[in-house]
Amino acid sequence: MPNWSGILEEIKNLTAQGRGDALDVTRRKYLKALSELTGRNVIAYYSGFLNISENVRDASITDMDKNGLMSVIHNLDRTKGLDLILHTPGGELAAAESLVEYLKEMFGNNIRAIIPQIAMSAGTMIACSCESIIMGKQSNIGPIDPQLRGIPATGVIKEFNRAIHEVAQDSKCIPIWQVIIGKYHPTFVGECEKAIQWSNKIVTDWLKENMLLKYDNREEKAKKIVEYLGNHDETKAHAQHIGLDIKPLETLIDGKDLQDVVLSIHHAYMITFSSSVAVKIIENQIDAAFMVQRGVQHQVSPQQLLQMQLPVQLHLPVQQK
Repeated sequence: MPNWSGILEEIKNLTAQGRGDALDVTRRKYLKALSELTGRNVIAYYSGFLNISENVRDASITDMDKNGLMSVIHNLDRTKGLDLILHTPGGELAAAESLVEYLKEMFGNNIRAIIPQIAMSAGTMIACSCESIIMGKQSNIGPIDPQLRGIPATGVIKEFNRAIHEVAQDSKCIPIWQVIIGKYHPTFVGECEKAIQWSNKIVTDWLKENMLLKYDNREEKAKKIVEYLGNHDETKAHAQHIGLDIKPLETLIDGKDLQDVVLSIHHAYMITFSSSVAVKIIENQIDAAFMVQRGVQHQVSPQQLLQMQLPVQLHLPVQQK
């Protein structure tokens, strides 16, 4: 399977042949290849957050994403289970909970999370709801840090506690902290505390109901995992030693390298984001897609692919060595 350079060359060749949908064709080719290799459904849930300099809400997990999942799950054979490829900075806690509940209604516990590079915050929470997480040496998950209005709740609590400590030590700090803490409305700190409690509870429940279901001491294991993932200072990339069921991406299936296929998919999406105005794509192996531009959502059927060419004019990135 091709690396970044190979995928880029493939897209350039298709574009030279007059294929305005070269990005779409390339992504879907490798989604099909992964599905054929595993015998499972594949949904790519991809954000272009690494290619966006400013904070764009549409690149994060929102309630609108359920419409995307509904679109791409339609017509899938749900008895095959689901491999959910996640690349996301996280997002809204309520949205993540709603998405997980919907996925479980559709596929039960037969869902694996595949993380080619990054799944943070609410993305980590979604991964924890799955029966296992497949990660490579380059993959990262992060703390389960809920956000309120785009602000990390854990960061707010740490900042507030620091203010209390420093003011108690030196009253001269009061004017400085008044400016900082004054940006929060009166109930905001309490809302952050409730959000942290909420995220901890639902992730604990998800772990017990699926990934840790086979363990007699799943309550204890889930508690330790959540405590670890809720700690910004200690959370590491893989967290195998705290009990998450992490499986290696560097695996052979029928003699074929799973990582090669997944990374070809990953490169195709990253090139799409760097070459277009898309900020989020939810897509399956049978050519159904839900694409989000900044402030605009598009549900795309195979018949509409040629009508919606994203982008109209390609600005391909420089080939990486």
